[in-house]
Amino acid sequence: MSTLAKISTCWRAMLRDLTAGVTTLGVLALPAVIGATGLTVDISRGYQQKVSNQRAADMAALAAATAYKANASTALLQPTAADLVRVNGIGGATVTADLVNNYPTTGQTSIKVTVVRPVPFYLASVVGLTGAFDVKAVSYAQIGGSATASAPCYLALSTSSTAINMSGGATISAPNCAIAAVGGINQGATSMSAKDVISGGGDVVLNYGSLTVSSNLFYSNNFTFPNWNTAVPAADKRKKQATTLADPWAGNADRTAAVALIGTYTAVPALTSPTTAGSGAWTIGSTSVSTPGGTTTYNSSTKTYTVAVKTPCEFNITSITISGDSKLVFPSGCNINVHNGITTSGSTHINFGNSNVYINGNVTSGASAGMTFGNGILWIGSGTHSFSGPQTKGDGDVTMAGNVTVTGGSSFSFGDGNHFFGSLSLGGGTNVKMGAGNFQASTGVAISGDSIVALGNGNVLLGKNTSTNNAIDLDGSARFMMGNGTFSANGNIDTEGGSRLVFGATTNHYINGNMNIRGSALFGAGRYTINGNFINGTGGTTWPYTSPYTGVTYGSAFSGYDMGGTDVTFVMSGTLNLAGGAKSYLVAPASTATGGAIAELLLTSTSTAATSWNAGSSNAFGGALHLPLSAVTMSGGNTTVATGNCFSLIANTITISGGAQTGTSCTAMSGAYSGGGSGSVRLVN
Repeated sequence: MSTLAKISTCWRAMLRDLTAGVTTLGVLALPAVIGATGLTVDISRGYQQKVSNQRAADMAALAAATAYKANASTALLQPTAADLVRVNGIGGATVTADLVNNYPTTGQTSIKVTVVRPVPFYLASVVGLTGAFDVKAVSYAQIGGSATASAPCYLALSTSSTAINMSGGATISAPNCAIAAVGGINQGATSMSAKDVISGGGDVVLNYGSLTVSSNLFYSNNFTFPNWNTAVPAADKRKKQATTLADPWAGNADRTAAVALIGTYTAVPALTSPTTAGSGAWTIGSTSVSTPGGTTTYNSSTKTYTVAVKTPCEFNITSITISGDSKLVFPSGCNINVHNGITTSGSTHINFGNSNVYINGNVTSGASAGMTFGNGILWIGSGTHSFSGPQTKGDGDVTMAGNVTVTGGSSFSFGDGNHFFGSLSLGGGTNVKMGAGNFQASTGVAISGDSIVALGNGNVLLGKNTSTNNAIDLDGSARFMMGNGTFSANGNIDTEGGSRLVFGATTNHYINGNMNIRGSALFGAGRYTINGNFINGTGGTTWPYTSPYTGVTYGSAFSGYDMGGTDVTFVMSGTLNLAGGAKSYLVAPASTATGGAIAELLLTSTSTAATSWNAGSSNAFGGALHLPLSAVTMSGGNTTVATGNCFSLIANTITISGGAQTGTSCTAMSGAYSGGGSGSVRLVN
């Protein structure tokens, strides 16, 4: 038999063997088989408990996160989670719930719920496994996509580490909105408080004073503060996350169109002289008279020479000279041409009646009784024209192409009509009042010495004095009051302390130069397009004011302030600097007027020059101050607050130092903030 056959026969014999040795091996193996089976069953029971625990943990995490989102209290977390676990039929479990910052990613917040329940061994106890094993489930519920920040009312666009920088006794308050910077924030002053404080891409550093938030503190990199300073947001209010911040006015179409008009003004048309002829000089004295071309009668009791009417009623006079105490009266309805000037002196008086008067040459009205021009045209050509004493002009257009000076405590009252001057200068307590109609001064207006010019409604068109570059120049206690109508000034507006300036309302006021206000000013509604700086260095001259000459009260709505305006927008190439004891009250409009003031925009500037508000100036603003390229500094005793309307500040950098104080109750500045999440609650594990 072969070897292979022998092996096969032996193997079959062993398989048929049922002796006691094999049975014993089987019995000994039985406990192990039962134990393994029991362990498998117990593991299956543990897995089933794991599924139940996880379902309960998920629901508990969502419930706890929802409760925290509504109330922001960590004390609610564990009771809320434990209740949900019990409701899901899991008794005897240990439940914990915690607030976890920067999970699942930096800047995000989640609620972590852990459910642990012991499961006792059952069949596995056959092999000696006693007691129980813990089955654990963990769930995270995220609150929103990222922590949601409020829109800023103070926004610094610089990426520098001190985009917002505070020091000394300064304070800033924005209880309903955010204080934000694209770069870093350095708080080293008395207090910074806001709904949110945001460093979009930098650090927040607290060196001194307090930093208070009712919602959150956001920082991209680090939040640092000295250990001794406990005036900091609670840990659960600190959110390490980058925040995207943007200039809310950068792409605004109305602003872009407004900026394009900077430097616009209307050129002043040249004034011309009338055509006149003269047939002889008129001379009227105390004892003699010569009136070639005109017949006069004399009233000795009144010392009056009355000129007789003629047909056609036209007088061609070479010149008029009157002295002493005589009076000269022309008839109405005539054309009176004076070819080479008028000179009056003493206590004389000329009354031109309701006639058209055309004059070439210089006019010198030095008489204490002045002159009277009735209704009709008054056209005086180039030259030097001076008026003292009481002058009156009825309705009708007035053109004085030369340089006009009214001095010596005199007055000049004009009726309705256009009033055009080469230049207009007042001094020495002089009063000039004009009725409704357009006003033009080719080389500007200069007023000094407690004098006043009060215009009726009409368009105002001003050139500039080439020696000063000023279109309006107010010295001393000068006053210039304008009515409603278009406004264009090709030159600076410069006023000294004690002066008063009133702009009328119009769609757009064009100023091709600086506006330097050291007296008081009222701004009628509309846009102000300024090709230069806007400076308020006033102090002491406040509104309201009632003119003793016109009887009109100005500025009642701005009591206690020296600069005021509502429904105004300033569009500038320069900056807004406020100093001295300046008290400003300016409010942007609620709606946009086509080509005019822009809703919620109080001021916008294209300048990179520094902006300074200091030295006791006090500002009440309503609307956005938009200085995106400028470093804004509030210092000294400056106070800048909201008027009750929404005030916001956008600048390149914002520095607040000394005893400066600023605050706003604004709730939002649309378009500035694009970060944050939806505020929803969701599972993230």
